[in-house]
Amino acid sequence: MTTARELDERYGRTGRRPLLWIIGGVLAAAVVAYFGWITVSSQMNAVDADDLGFSVVDEHRVDLTFQYTAPRGADVACAVEALDVEFGVVGWKIVEFSASDEHTSAVNVSIPTVAEATTGLVKSCWVA
Repeated sequence: MTTARELDERYGRTGRRPLLWIIGGVLAAAVVAYFGWITVSSQMNAVDADDLGFSVVDEHRVDLTFQYTAPRGADVACAVEALDVEFGVVGWKIVEFSASDEHTSAVNVSIPTVAEATTGLVKSCWVA
């Protein structure tokens, strides 16, 4: 008669399963930790911008007020644009701000336009 031990040895069911689960668990934890760190480090260098208001001065200029939140001591650049009634871009520019000790800064920017605009907004900001 064949015993359970002989069957386990014949079909390779020895004490290796717990070791494989431990190795798999350690690898899964390492992958989760790696992607967690990537997410945190990318958010540490992220720049957030919020429109505060705009004023259409005339058919050739829009004044835009916005604030941006960036890491302290980092140079920041923002793309701003003016749109017409059909949401077409009628003016845009890149503005750069030197490093500051402030976490959040409010700024005013004039955007030259080629036609009358109905709005001005911040397209995006980034660490320069």
